[in-house]
Amino acid sequence: MDRKLLVERSAKGKQSLNLPLCDVPIHAIEDYIPKNYLRSGKNGLPEVSEPEVVRHYVNLSTLNHHVDKDFYPLGSCTMKYNPKINEYFAGHPAITEIHPLQQEETIQSALKIYYDVDLYLCAITGMSRFTLQPAAGAHGELCGIMIMRQYHKRKNNHKTTILIPDSAHGTNPASVILGGYKSVTVASTADGLVDIDDLKTKLNDGVAGFMLTNPNTLGIFEKNVLEIADLIHSVDGLMYMDGANMNALFGLIKTSEMKFDITHLNLHKTFSTPHGGGGPGAGPIGVVKKLVPYLPVPRVEKQDEHYTLSRDYPESIGTMMGFWGNYNVIVKTWVYIRMLGEAGFKDVSKHAIINANYIKASLEDIYELPYKLTPMHECVFSGDRQKQHGVRTLDIAKRLLDYGVHAPTIYFPLIVHGALMIEPTETENKESLDHFIDIMRAIHRESIEQPELLTSAPQNTPVKRLDEVKANCELNIRW
Repeated sequence: MDRKLLVERSAKGKQSLNLPLCDVPIHAIEDYIPKNYLRSGKNGLPEVSEPEVVRHYVNLSTLNHHVDKDFYPLGSCTMKYNPKINEYFAGHPAITEIHPLQQEETIQSALKIYYDVDLYLCAITGMSRFTLQPAAGAHGELCGIMIMRQYHKRKNNHKTTILIPDSAHGTNPASVILGGYKSVTVASTADGLVDIDDLKTKLNDGVAGFMLTNPNTLGIFEKNVLEIADLIHSVDGLMYMDGANMNALFGLIKTSEMKFDITHLNLHKTFSTPHGGGGPGAGPIGVVKKLVPYLPVPRVEKQDEHYTLSRDYPESIGTMMGFWGNYNVIVKTWVYIRMLGEAGFKDVSKHAIINANYIKASLEDIYELPYKLTPMHECVFSGDRQKQHGVRTLDIAKRLLDYGVHAPTIYFPLIVHGALMIEPTETENKESLDHFIDIMRAIHRESIEQPELLTSAPQNTPVKRLDEVKANCELNIRW
């Protein structure tokens, strides 16, 4: 690949387009912007042809692995293929050319999409209302903790701690601390479930709530969730569901049926919006009826056939994000939900569960599986069997890149030594899964017969094996 930058390809006179003739009066920019804010020299933009621009970015796109290129079984982050119709609608001028400061009368269709998504998410989860403001999962967690704090404040409860399983996402304890509480860890059983006995020893009147991912990060459904909820509610605590793994529950069970009071969802993962590369994301928070007054404002309300932004909620925690959330992500979610419908969502969950269990059954004879219960959307292996041949979990992940597929999440959850968290998602067919399984079995054989292939991997990628300590200490983002 020719790795010249566009500025290096630039030559005076090259152009990619012809601008139309100006059809409005021409004025000097100095009449409107003070001179000290204006550029004194040329802007330095490259002068290149359209083929050069297109080829440059297409070539760049092949340097990294992405879900449009091949299989991406990244557990905990749900890197599934996203239908391109989402991009078509989200890029429509009726969406992209509106502004959040327009008068409500001029953005009725936009407000309707907000309102519809709120109703759809309530139907899916059983919650009473949602806020679509949070910009991602961790931001949603913080919003949920703030709602939890407001609830206890209004009841004059003196709460100090929130309980979290030892298998939780790392953002959970971080959100708890940011929300002003102390994080207290609850142990897991040998089966990978919440240890009820340990929970009882840490349950007291100072517990504000319990943050639980269900299915948990091992991919296992917390079968004791109702007992856990009853224990937390007995001290007037609130049940918070980290909905990162909701794609295993669609149409099968609602979070309200598991007695959760607060639920966050990741639209940028579960609801088919491209995830990764820094965003944008969306982490809506849904609550039961008693917590609705504390949701952020403004909220979209419907009066007859008119949609309005209401701030008339004196007990609200305030505003979590300017302009009420990442609208682009919410539009894609609206499209995705309307395309699938109720039956389609149930199929999403069934296919996610079948795919994960197919991989589990196909690999558990050669990769150690510390927790044996039947998983739902993902399964977590360990690389410890391969370690006896001098091969680490990291080496397995690097070698996968040589075969043209992305590595799964590694070394998480922390309760699995040398973890390989594999989430195939519902969007992969059997042929794709078989291809991955064959690769994983080939890598196992290599770990025995040619371990140097793994310890020096990757060899077939644009960037080879890095000195990771050096790379982190001496970051160089130029060629």
